[in-house]
Amino acid sequence: MMTTSATTPGHPAERSSAFERLRPRLFGIAYRMLGTVPDAEDVLQTAYLRWHEADVAAVQNPEAWLVAVTSRLAVDRLRQASGERQRYVGDWLPEPLVTGAAPPADARSELASDLSMAFLVLLERLSPDERAALLLRDVFGAGYAEIARVLDRSEEACRQVVHRARLRVREGRPRFEVPLEAKHRLVARFLDRLAAADEQALLALVSDDATWTSDGGGKVHVARGLRGSARIVRFMLNVARKGAGRTRRELVWVNGEPAILTTLDGRPFSTISFATDGERVTAFYAVLNPDKLRRVEPARAR
Repeated sequence: MMTTSATTPGHPAERSSAFERLRPRLFGIAYRMLGTVPDAEDVLQTAYLRWHEADVAAVQNPEAWLVAVTSRLAVDRLRQASGERQRYVGDWLPEPLVTGAAPPADARSELASDLSMAFLVLLERLSPDERAALLLRDVFGAGYAEIARVLDRSEEACRQVVHRARLRVREGRPRFEVPLEAKHRLVARFLDRLAAADEQALLALVSDDATWTSDGGGKVHVARGLRGSARIVRFMLNVARKGAGRTRRELVWVNGEPAILTTLDGRPFSTISFATDGERVTAFYAVLNPDKLRRVEPARAR
């Protein structure tokens, strides 16, 4: 279950300690809802301030209270962001969370499935309320009573919202979950063949109807509308040839899954995340918007 019984802290230092203990979970909710680190951090900052202003006598369970407040704030922010994203130049992708090493084994199941770039892209199909309800129920294990409090709806209405969201997301999800180790092997092979400029080997690793989505935010020129293994592979080989001597590619972990980080003259230039059926790549997600790569540490690209 998402919530547990707890005593409400009263002293400011105790409240701060309680909030920091729950920060990873709260950030997980906000980031999955909003898709960018700055927006998620803004939500957490507001939740932190409200937590310190709350009437402690009225808070029976700090975790439930903070999850509800964070979720409501994220829903409100997402409603505002919907207009901003309609004005966004080109395709919009979530900000990648990049790490140089694989997530710990005990965290992989949570990170890889419901934090993946492919899953977050699917969430873009949902309304803010649908997104919140689905995440709270299926990712964070909230009961319908808790979801009802967050969305200010009846429990029955929330059941319908979750059901509708599941149907909309299910249409784009793979029929079965590919083991993380299989994804890692596939991405590693792809990176090796790309380094060797082996076109035929790359074609064998990409699905015939693969898609390419790239986010430059109007600040970097990106390829749009690429579809099919031949077009995507030739495009990637052409980019690699043009950047020879200035670019470096390595396997990193983005949102809990293996991905490719490219640096240009030592600075982060792009991340490419993959969706796969376990044998071939079915979709590429390339983030080139420099604003979304600011938190990628150059040291990770060495």
